[in-house]
Amino acid sequence: MADSVYISANLTPRQLEFIRLIDEYEVDIFNFIDIENQLNTNFDNLNEILENLVDKKILARIEKGKYCRINFKDEKVIGCFVSDGAIAYWSALNAYGLTEQFPNSVFVQTTRPKKNKIIFGTAYQFVKIAAYKNAGIITEGKGNLKYRVTDLEKTLVDCFDLPQHSGGYAELIRAFNHAKLDGDKMITYCKSIRNIAATKRMGFLADFLDKKGLKGFIRFAKQQVNSKHNLFDPAGNEKGEFSRVWSLRLNIGREEILDIANNPF
Repeated sequence: MADSVYISANLTPRQLEFIRLIDEYEVDIFNFIDIENQLNTNFDNLNEILENLVDKKILARIEKGKYCRINFKDEKVIGCFVSDGAIAYWSALNAYGLTEQFPNSVFVQTTRPKKNKIIFGTAYQFVKIAAYKNAGIITEGKGNLKYRVTDLEKTLVDCFDLPQHSGGYAELIRAFNHAKLDGDKMITYCKSIRNIAATKRMGFLADFLDKKGLKGFIRFAKQQVNSKHNLFDPAGNEKGEFSRVWSLRLNIGREEILDIANNPF
């Protein structure tokens, strides 16, 4: 109680009014441009109010024009807020319980260029994609804590599209095997990424692991197979059996794939 009185004594009436309003409207994170509309109030000296509240460590500045309460640390919400993107790749795999590893960075997919940055000690890696790949995004959370994330199928398709952001190929194989996937969504998202090699790899895995509910997806993937031979693990060595059906070189052997796939988290 003493701390609350002390803080209040050091605030101006307009600063107190601002805090009262963000409490009333339950605003934890906001943009300078939008906050007056959110609070249904105009402030003559909004910038000065915000800067003083930052200086008094009641608010924190995330980046230019973007603020949050000093104790607000929701990494998913912050990552989406600063980029207008979606939690994706390794971070989304973790959110769906499909990896036992914790990424060192929060991976955020965005259609806009955005430099990687550290916010409140957390590293954010922003992965720019072409607009035609922007699909399969859902919203999680409630109220001011909403954030965007790629859905389960799009997460896996994205990880095969850019496996360097997935936390390792073994983790990706295991995640693919344990996930309950919708075949129609897999087809839709494979069409959106326009990556034939990735589609072949997923098709091979679905076929080899006899994934339930993916017969239609396997047929689709076989129709995409071209004459170009690709490595099953794109970061691996040029070795292993050739699969003529999938036009893939299995530089991870079938027995090893089974061991990886069936390994529990």
